[in-house]
Amino acid sequence: MDPITHGIAGSLLGKSFFSKRNARVAIFAATLGAVFPDVDTVADVVTRDPLAIVKYHRGITHSFFGLPFFAAGLAWLTLRVGKKLGIETPSWAMLTLIYGVGILSHILMDGTTSFGTRMWTPFSQQRVAWDLIFIVDLVFTSMLLVPQLVAWVYSKREKSQGRAVWIWIVLTAGAAFGWTLARVAGFPFHAWIIAIASIVFAAAFFVPGMVADGWGYRVTRAAWCRAGVCIALLYVCACGVAHHTAMQSIVTFANDHHIDVERIGALPLAPSILDWGVGIRSTDGVYESQFDLRHAGNVPVVFTADSPPNAYTERALMLSSVQLFWRFSRFPTIRSHSENGDQMVDIGENRFMNQRRGPQPFTYRVVFDATGKVIKAGLLTDGMLLRRMQPVHETVTQGARGR
Repeated sequence: MDPITHGIAGSLLGKSFFSKRNARVAIFAATLGAVFPDVDTVADVVTRDPLAIVKYHRGITHSFFGLPFFAAGLAWLTLRVGKKLGIETPSWAMLTLIYGVGILSHILMDGTTSFGTRMWTPFSQQRVAWDLIFIVDLVFTSMLLVPQLVAWVYSKREKSQGRAVWIWIVLTAGAAFGWTLARVAGFPFHAWIIAIASIVFAAAFFVPGMVADGWGYRVTRAAWCRAGVCIALLYVCACGVAHHTAMQSIVTFANDHHIDVERIGALPLAPSILDWGVGIRSTDGVYESQFDLRHAGNVPVVFTADSPPNAYTERALMLSSVQLFWRFSRFPTIRSHSENGDQMVDIGENRFMNQRRGPQPFTYRVVFDATGKVIKAGLLTDGMLLRRMQPVHETVTQGARGR
């Protein structure tokens, strides 16, 4: 999940359950706790390892084992800073609880994505991925944000109308901006969705002050935010139903065509809960499809065959970095070709399927020279600003490729 959504979720939880006393510090702690686990991304900055995002991201800082230690440490640090600045803070135990809830929200929200998170580190390096929500889901983010803004609008009657108009304009412009980004990223949606979003925003910000003698002014901030938590949880449940429907379609396809399945899954795609990508890793390639759930009965499945095995692919699959990447991948493909006298072996990850030309967001390439020596390896660069391939010194490990 993107860091902005994590922060918004932490703020929502803080306002919902921890804002009776020392509200500002409590909300700050819940928000900081919700974004803290992504501190591990610093490893990608300080190391030249092309697989840093696979090795270090969503590890110990995203685990249930690390949670109490990080929560307690952040609580202690907050107490020290608060004392030095003369700011009244909740007790250490309460701060530990608040930070713990924020960190827990981060772990669980990352678990709903298809990237997955190693929430059982260090006891297991297995990535848990429930495949419910796309990494950037504007609908889900709005559900977490809008209740907080509504609470702010109705916190002061004399300022509510001006606040409502201003926020409504900003969010409508944000919906238009999201529409533009989705088109650029290759996940377009109809422009009339912007109008629907604008109407929903208008209803949220104006209706509570217009009906039942302005009942919106009588609702507390905590109540508004708790309603947001409930709505977000219902949305996650709806995503679970959608995931089950998508999985049924690909399982039926696999059974009907008697495919020897190694891995199978249904992954959420942008821009909506109706858009899904399904995949099967078989013994000789990958079956994949993208579709709208409204047309789940007629799913067009495309098969991408692996390149025929050769000495280069077999040696590439014995490299430690390739084995790590293979375990990380959901539906990997193996492609081999020659270029300028060198032999390329590409391990393509189709978890984040796109419709643009060029490599998928995660494609690991191993380059051999004419003598069969590994001269370069790393992730290919595309629109996600991944680092370019780095020269590496690989050692061949014994055993299978770790399927």
